Amino acid sequence: MIQKITCLRFSSAFGLVSLVFLLTSAVKAQDSPELKIGGALRFNYNLSSWKEGQKNRGGDFGYDMFRINAEAAYKEVFLNAEYRLYAEGFGGGFLKQGWVGYNFNEVDQIHIGLTQVPFGIQQYNSHNWFFNLSYYVGMEDDHDMGVKYLHTGEKFEYQLAFFKNAEELRFGNNTETSPNRYSYDITGRNKEVNQFNGKFIYKFGEEAASRLGFSLEYGGLYNLDTQEMGDHAAFAAHYEITHGTWNGKAQFIVASHNPENAEGTSRDAITMAAYGTPYKVASDFNMYSLAITKNVGVAWGPITNLQFYNDFGFMQKKASGFTDSYMNVTGFLVSAGNVYTYFDYAAGYNHSWLGGNFVDDFSVGNLDAKWEARFNINIGYYF
Repeated sequence: MIQKITCLRFSSAFGLVSLVFLLTSAVKAQDSPELKIGGALRFNYNLSSWKEGQKNRGGDFGYDMFRINAEAAYKEVFLNAEYRLYAEGFGGGFLKQGWVGYNFNEVDQIHIGLTQVPFGIQQYNSHNWFFNLSYYVGMEDDHDMGVKYLHTGEKFEYQLAFFKNAEELRFGNNTETSPNRYSYDITGRNKEVNQFNGKFIYKFGEEAASRLGFSLEYGGLYNLDTQEMGDHAAFAAHYEITHGTWNGKAQFIVASHNPENAEGTSRDAITMAAYGTPYKVASDFNMYSLAITKNVGVAWGPITNLQFYNDFGFMQKKASGFTDSYMNVTGFLVSAGNVYTYFDYAAGYNHSWLGGNFVDDFSVGNLDAKWEARFNINIGYYF
């Protein structure tokens, strides 16, 4: 258990100094403004083992998501933003990421805004459309509001970041964090505040390019009922290897959440949310994941590549009486020009999005749960 402290305080001078440094540093300027607009439109077919009505009608095919991406740059200052529009049942429209950056030189830059949290294997700890189990507890492709410094050297990479909070949409005095978001954050009666992250990568190997690293995370949990500050912390060790057409990813995470909840409210679970819907997650857990993929080049009309993969995740919960969670996705990605199509067979045990009881599969779970599966086809045109 990582030691708990009672209070974290944020100094506005940190953000002010960073902004002044960004605006006053002198580097070679870009001659003219640049702007790139892109996006994607995706549709989804799925057939789930736990939905009898859906099985009777042979599955469902419908709208998934439309997004717009914008990238702009001028005089070493640049912008990256992505807005997504989902169906109302999945949270509707929201910003996935949106930040302003500055290039100090060819290997050092800073991001300010809604930027990706430097933790674990990035950009994704997975190859499939569903991500890996780490995504569903806020530790894969997470984005928060803050400032991040990045160094990308030939042998070493590191990132240091401070996040004031998760993306805030309501700005009330004691208002709960909105569940309408892309990445999973703590919601309910606790709010993420004043979070520090550090990530270090050592790169080696030529034929077998390897990335060995570790990540640290520590921040506060402000409780709206008690008005007291708890804390949360996480550590990850991770390794990624690419050899020819093969890629492998292995990761271990240990996480601890210590909320200062009101009397009578259990501290064994926290509330997390994304896509408009909250659920419970075990406060303390270990997580293990292993992902592997193989690319096969083809020349079948517009189809140029097939990527076969298997991504596995295991969540070991520490609270007494909690049942562990598992996830495994086997599938392949078909690349045809700007169209990318995922064919996934996603299986889960005590997994909120793969059968069972949505609310507490990632917390107390169900000892009598059985494996459930979803066959999924996601078709996307990316521009």
